[in-house]
Amino acid sequence: MGQSRKTLRTTAIGTVSVALLAGPAAGVAPAVPMAGDQAQSATADVRFVDITGDGGTVLKANVVTPAGSDGTRRYPVIVLPTSWGLPQIEYIAQAKQLADSGYVVVSYNTRGFWQSGGTIEVAGPPDIADASKVIDWALANTPADPGRVGMAGVSYGAGITLLAAAHDKRIKAVAALSGWADLVESIYSGRTQHVQATAMLSGAGYLTGRPSEEFKRITADFFSSNLAKEQELIDWGKKRSPATYLDRINANGTAIMLGNAWGDSIFPPNQYADFYEKLTGPKRLEFRPGDHATAEGSGLLGLPNDTWTSAHRWLDHYVKGADNGIDREQPVRIKSRSTGGYENYPDWKSVAATERKIELGGSKRIFANIDSGANGGVIFLSSILDQFAKLPPMASIPLLPRLFAAVWKSERYGSEQQIRGTARMHTTVTSTKESGTLVAYLYDVGPLGLGKLVSNAPYTFHGMTPGKPFAVDLELFSTAYDVPAGHRLALVVDTVDPLYIEHNPSGAQLTFSSSAADPSYLSVPLREK
Repeated sequence: MGQSRKTLRTTAIGTVSVALLAGPAAGVAPAVPMAGDQAQSATADVRFVDITGDGGTVLKANVVTPAGSDGTRRYPVIVLPTSWGLPQIEYIAQAKQLADSGYVVVSYNTRGFWQSGGTIEVAGPPDIADASKVIDWALANTPADPGRVGMAGVSYGAGITLLAAAHDKRIKAVAALSGWADLVESIYSGRTQHVQATAMLSGAGYLTGRPSEEFKRITADFFSSNLAKEQELIDWGKKRSPATYLDRINANGTAIMLGNAWGDSIFPPNQYADFYEKLTGPKRLEFRPGDHATAEGSGLLGLPNDTWTSAHRWLDHYVKGADNGIDREQPVRIKSRSTGGYENYPDWKSVAATERKIELGGSKRIFANIDSGANGGVIFLSSILDQFAKLPPMASIPLLPRLFAAVWKSERYGSEQQIRGTARMHTTVTSTKESGTLVAYLYDVGPLGLGKLVSNAPYTFHGMTPGKPFAVDLELFSTAYDVPAGHRLALVVDTVDPLYIEHNPSGAQLTFSSSAADPSYLSVPLREK
């Protein structure tokens, strides 16, 4: 079994290597080395090497150096840790482009995956130590300049890149794309397990790597909703969250570029925006339509890509020292899901210049445990459809059963409403049980009552006194969406969504209420026209 799995990995790496290296769209070397460890393209030099990581673990890597480098001069160096479940060939197209523009590039397979040794530590201390070991190796074995070191990565590679920046002062700049700053808020926001996202990550880990015993234990406790282990889970996540080491990153002065998609179903945008606001060094934040890693995916094939263009410019300025003007641009750059045009802002809070409140009046009681028909869709599929076809998850708002869904609607808007940023719900909840889960959805509702999903977020509570009201404050996932004139907004709250694990005991009922002393509302952030 072990030998066949190893053979599978080796074959897969060869297949991916051929596809990426031979593809004309990628614009990289026309052949893959089969017997030796070196390939020469018309421009850059590619070597496949072993690097000794933390504790002696062997990391499989490739090194791309500028054409004609002969040891007589030093070049800035970029280190690229691979994404979750992908081999080290992942970045070959980007590595070649960087090398052609004058960088030494080292891309390595993170420990526990594919042919690299060790077990999957989920961006734990060994992974962070590995990043520094790879930098050490690059400085000792390539014409890399020790004063000009940068890192970049997608997804898992982005998280490791940010963590490494907190622990290694040599890293001058990073481009962290589709990553996380707060792992707890990413997969356990609102105290609710994001089950589809975590199941996908877990399954990919078992398929392409070797999970550590700690990883197996943590995921088992996560999926079993073991409250006795909740604090351990949170501590485990915080240890792997760049936000935990914010002071170190700020002290190091690392130039941080963050890029993500509005519909990222693994690492939602809120946690990146919160982290960005607390950074004190050079920083840049970019949000685009799409799902996890789709905004930068075409760039991995060497195709023109806005996200990677920004990343190259960022690294060129803060690692290479190029005066390309990126430091003088407004640092927050977003693209609306509706219009596709770019907007630039001086900071995150300026994205939403004003707000509009929707009153959540009256008293509404719903029965739990039944999916009302409102839901956040399916990971990857739903946000990709939204990205390319403008087809987010939909629901007929008039037909939603009011026994299982609480619904509030705004007035019909006479002009376009440009939602930008984070909508916030405040309400009072009374439960018949001590635990429960609710999920809030914001819909753009057309004249016929068809609602298009704008945003959503889950919320779980435990240990509440049955029959005693309590306040709920919930941030929906940040977005940029334009509601056409003549449409309404609708807030829908139910208790079941396939994206999340719900904690509603059998027979539970939830009542939402509002009072003069503590009115319930939804605050919708709007762009200034």
